[in-house]
Amino acid sequence: MFRSSLGTVQFLTAAVLIAATCELVCPALAHVTLEQREATVGAPYKAILQVPHGCKGSATTALRVRIPEGVIDIKPMPKPGWTIKIIKGKYAKPHDLYHAQVNEGVTELDWTGGNLPDDYYDEFVFQSFLATDLQPGQTIYFPVVQQCEKGIHRWIEIPTPGSDYPEPAPGLKLVSKP
Repeated sequence: MFRSSLGTVQFLTAAVLIAATCELVCPALAHVTLEQREATVGAPYKAILQVPHGCKGSATTALRVRIPEGVIDIKPMPKPGWTIKIIKGKYAKPHDLYHAQVNEGVTELDWTGGNLPDDYYDEFVFQSFLATDLQPGQTIYFPVVQQCEKGIHRWIEIPTPGSDYPEPAPGLKLVSKP
């Protein structure tokens, strides 16, 4: 009897751990996310946007990302079969970049013309620099719009503590230099 109870307890413990892990990991698999979700202020940052699916079976044909304030010196990686449109604008305030001040730069990237079937996964990449005036401990968000042959996902919701959003924007936690 004791052995049977112990086996049940172990089984239930394992089931709870699996469920908790899936709760943390499975939602992330359903969204456009950043591969590196933590980066150092005042340092380069390579953003890798992971796209795990299309829109209810429909292929992804465009991906737009809005660049948050303080993420500067943007350089997207060319992607075969896709066209990259770089949208530039003025920053809310000047930022220091390698002994110079920059007042404007890339504010949005738009990959179009490709075809990423729903059954496939892909990544969209750009290099950047995290301005020295960003605050360690904060999280900044990269709102993304994923357009498909049929349908659209707007990964633009900015999460707040204790809230659950079906289409959250990819977040990057800022840390100070070691």
